[in-house]
Amino acid sequence: MPRRIDHVAIIVRNLEDALTFYRDTLGVVPTEIKEVPTEQVRIAFLPLGGPAGSQIELIEPTLANASLQKFLERRGEGLHHLCLEVEDIDGALQDLKDKGAAVLDQQPRVAAEGRAIFLHPKATNGVLLELLQK
Repeated sequence: MPRRIDHVAIIVRNLEDALTFYRDTLGVVPTEIKEVPTEQVRIAFLPLGGPAGSQIELIEPTLANASLQKFLERRGEGLHHLCLEVEDIDGALQDLKDKGAAVLDQQPRVAAEGRAIFLHPKATNGVLLELLQK
């Protein structure tokens, strides 16, 4: 089912402030900074490991009353979710439902880089897990 770790998402209060560490200190230059209105975020994509490598995604909420802003207020900056790439998101979703997994999405959603679903942290040992089909 999962093919590889696609990205690790880190929620931040201010994308430019966070980039001073990742870009200026670590030397990981973003390939793109993108606003994703459907998810109410701005994302900086930081590539690691070459063309087929994983990424760090820095995510900044763009709306004060959005769920990600509430997450940030409750938990502070840090790990938001881990994303695994799958070949067939519809098949993965059906398989997870058949197995009784606690999925948060009943249909794949439009994500920054494809179609995705999320699994509830209660079912994944406390980590919000995203499955993504690019």
